[in-house]
Amino acid sequence: MEKKEKISLTTKTTINYLLLYFLIYAFIGWLLETFYAITTLGHFIKRGFLFGPLCPIYGWGAIILISGLKKYKSNSLKLFFVSAIVFSIFEYIVGYALDALFCAKWWDYSNDFMNLNGRISIFFSFAWGIIAIVFANHIHPFIEKKVKKILDKIPEYIQFYSIRFAICIVIIDTILSSIKYLI
Repeated sequence: MEKKEKISLTTKTTINYLLLYFLIYAFIGWLLETFYAITTLGHFIKRGFLFGPLCPIYGWGAIILISGLKKYKSNSLKLFFVSAIVFSIFEYIVGYALDALFCAKWWDYSNDFMNLNGRISIFFSFAWGIIAIVFANHIHPFIEKKVKKILDKIPEYIQFYSIRFAICIVIIDTILSSIKYLI
């Protein structure tokens, strides 16, 4: 009984951390997209699918790296190639789904060398591999350390309900954003 309780607590903690990391990296992705748009276009432009300041594709990408590709962290070459492939497939599927569901494109690599239907390109596949290495070895360990330091000061029940509240806001934002693009 005690062991089952311990496993459940660990699973609950892992889920809380993954949800929190999703939110953090989706926000960081939105910041990056916004910065990119400002530097290339010279002015602010709303980036991403949601009304709020999150780009979920970055949050999901981080979760894929944190939970699915961590076994490759010790081998940068494998991490590079697996990430380049996995994230290119992921980017293609998300691009296709957004286009199919909402008849809209949030990115278009049609003018890039070696692109596939404008949804992925060799340049960005290469970039995802490099970003994965930097993320796994530098960015996430730094963020993880800071998050744990902050969360150690916050009671677990407050963490639990705060993260759930934030996720509910994201779900509502996703529903409202979907309706906006469907109408």
